[in-house]
Amino acid sequence: MSTALPRSRPALPETQQRAVRRGTVLAWWTLGYLAVDTAILFLIKGNSQAMQAAWVQDLMGMVPPLAFLIGMRVARRRATTDHPYGFAQSMDTAHLAAGGALLGFGSFLFFESSLTLVQGTRPDIGLFSFFGHDIWHGWIMIAFMFITLFPPLLLGRLKMAPAKILHNKALYADAQMNKADWMAGLATIVGITGIGLGFWWADALAAIVISLDILQDGYRNLRSSLTSMVDAVPKSLGTSEPHPVPGLVNARLAALPWVREVGNRTREQGQYFHVDAFVVPHHTAETTADDLLMARELCRDLHWKISDVSIIPVRELPPLLRVDTAEPEDTAPPEL
Repeated sequence: MSTALPRSRPALPETQQRAVRRGTVLAWWTLGYLAVDTAILFLIKGNSQAMQAAWVQDLMGMVPPLAFLIGMRVARRRATTDHPYGFAQSMDTAHLAAGGALLGFGSFLFFESSLTLVQGTRPDIGLFSFFGHDIWHGWIMIAFMFITLFPPLLLGRLKMAPAKILHNKALYADAQMNKADWMAGLATIVGITGIGLGFWWADALAAIVISLDILQDGYRNLRSSLTSMVDAVPKSLGTSEPHPVPGLVNARLAALPWVREVGNRTREQGQYFHVDAFVVPHHTAETTADDLLMARELCRDLHWKISDVSIIPVRELPPLLRVDTAEPEDTAPPEL
């Protein structure tokens, strides 16, 4: 029941440390790849709406890895008097900014592409001369977009494992966006091919499909970040199922001989949890400060995600508390 500031977070377990290192390296790889990709796309996109949409998507694709890198850096700062809970929630703030940016640019791109389709603006993809031969510029676009189908798909798959180990929403959203980028690339190829076959509207339609993909990414990022910031019940990453850690805390406290009933409120702060555990003792008068301190330390040591625990003795549980005391089948993080 101490009112002191939360203790400094202990060093992460080795598995989580490897996940942080791998996620950081992959985020930098993503930024490097996208920097080269967007530069080339800018040079070859021409008047194609689909190519311009793909360029915007790759440009906005830099936001999630930047959010992860900045959020992780700020989250490492120690708690202060002005910020007694520390800075772990900076990850959610960065995640929120990424989602808002994606939604804004996706909406703009959808409006512009739809206007082009309604007005019937026909894209002009010309020819260029290569050693005396005239070559359609669209072939260069298609070849480049085909090559760029594979890096984001690979990066997305590689990021998924560390994202799940760390329960890191920013890295998980970045991985999902990478995995979806190949669909945008494929839509761009279809749109440019349509222009070559005489279907001018295929280009604008492909751009609309890409803008819808950006909007979906933005909505998913925004919703995921807001669930943490409004203190919703923590969910397992990528699912609607409750995270097992609150149930694990309940089970550990319920096993103590002096505890009759238990429930907790768990607050998600970035990739860490702060737990307010309410316990109803069998005999209130016999419950000592040592009992509460021991219970607190037991809970803190249950899982690396638990940043701090408050043990609150009560005569009856507050309403709406989760009272699931079943031991989770598997609370150990997966290995890389």
